[in-house]
Amino acid sequence: MPAAPDFPPAPDKVAVRRALLSVSDKTGLVEAARTLADRGVELVSTGGTRKAIADAGIAVKDISDLTGFPEMMDGRVKTLHPVVHGGLLGVRDAPEHRAAMAAHGIGAIDLVYVNLYPFEQTVAAGGDYETCVENIDIGGPAMIRSAAKNHGYVAICTEPADMAEVLAELADGGATSLALRKRLAARAYGRTAAYDAAISAWFAQALGEAAPRRRAFAGELVQTMRYGENPHQEAAFYRFPNPRVGVATATQLQGKELSYNNINDTDAAFELVAEFDPAAGPACAIIKHANPCGVATGSTLKDAYLRALACDPTSAFGGIIALNQTLDAATAEEILKLLTEVVIAPQADADAVALFKKKKNVRLLTTGALPDALAAGETFKSVAGGFLVQSRDAARLTPADLQVVTRRAPTDEEVRDMLFAFTIAKHVKSNAIVYARAGQTLGVGAGQMNRKDSARIAALRAADFGLDLKGSACASEAFFPFPDGLIQAADAGCTAVIQPGGSIGDKAVIEAADERGLAMVFTGVRVFRH
Repeated sequence: MPAAPDFPPAPDKVAVRRALLSVSDKTGLVEAARTLADRGVELVSTGGTRKAIADAGIAVKDISDLTGFPEMMDGRVKTLHPVVHGGLLGVRDAPEHRAAMAAHGIGAIDLVYVNLYPFEQTVAAGGDYETCVENIDIGGPAMIRSAAKNHGYVAICTEPADMAEVLAELADGGATSLALRKRLAARAYGRTAAYDAAISAWFAQALGEAAPRRRAFAGELVQTMRYGENPHQEAAFYRFPNPRVGVATATQLQGKELSYNNINDTDAAFELVAEFDPAAGPACAIIKHANPCGVATGSTLKDAYLRALACDPTSAFGGIIALNQTLDAATAEEILKLLTEVVIAPQADADAVALFKKKKNVRLLTTGALPDALAAGETFKSVAGGFLVQSRDAARLTPADLQVVTRRAPTDEEVRDMLFAFTIAKHVKSNAIVYARAGQTLGVGAGQMNRKDSARIAALRAADFGLDLKGSACASEAFFPFPDGLIQAADAGCTAVIQPGGSIGDKAVIEAADERGLAMVFTGVRVFRH
């Protein structure tokens, strides 16, 4: 480990006399370059950046004027040179550094504006392997890291907002402050870390490595929150590069700032409702504390909402509502009769938006589309000292996937009800039991320590709201270890049961189903959600 050298303290103010600009995103580039040039700053640039500045009639040197070498190897080598990195890393107040710079003709660089080759965008656009590799920036991250390390003397900008801050300080005295240079350096390392994380994740995916030796992921700050799950916890919301459609990509049309719990519950609601193809009909999911308290399809979106609400209107109070189609005025009018925290939908029509404006605190989000429920992806969970990674649960069943294990086979209607209930159970905290009929949840039992209690609680909720479970389907997201849970469901009135199977007690459970005339199918697929 290198020992810390005895450098003099960094100055508070550093005048900007030379700036190096090399950007792929040229938003605001010419305006920034002109402002710097008007302040007498010498501009040095590369390739397309230099051309854009020169074409605007602004004096700018080519990087080869400093290095004495042309850009070569298709632009792969242009800034990787001692004159560039010496100008970035040299500690101006250290005699040895000053002597080395003078001996080798290295001029100081006070400001760097670099943003990187668009690797993330190339991947998102479906670029082939060779194109993605060619869009891995080498010189850019090297310059960013050099400038950031020497933030005692160099200001490093990696996006237009950074440059705006620098220009604001230069307008008041022509120098950057140490405080700003430190903030910029921290952001710069965050940017290169995120860039490398995107590259390593792409390589792992391209090579089919589900568990690479080292795993990194990064996000861009969306929102700093007032607090987390509880008021004494700090929290922030980040968006992944190239995110899936969902709460992270949503546009908030109105309402209060989203809280930590709002975002968590809204994600759960929208991921659930995305299971239902809007082309097949309207669907609504109502979530409270990350669990569905009502889910339904309907002839109209309003009908789907009212049927979902009927499952548990008490729990729906203060909940999250997700829709799989464009929110219309008729549905909006019904929703606004209930205290609701968040409503999320692919779109909202003008009449619905106008109605929501009468309840300005209700948060209304639109996403432009539904998440792809079958898309590959990963989920993360922190644990003490580390984190768990797993592939998304994209399981979806069809009638052909079901194995009938009882003497009585289910009717076509029961099969539809079972598949609907099992889809909901996938989004209920374990242990989960869901009763459903005709595209409507009738009772949901969630998060219990045993399955029998979940079956009992789901039945009690149905009874509380006058929902008859006779002829319903019952879904269990994991196997029944004993007949007791199944007997509880049968006594409540269900006639068809869907469960993964695979328990050593399967024989006894099947016998209990046969004794009660139930139709039962095994899926062979478990959909636990802890």
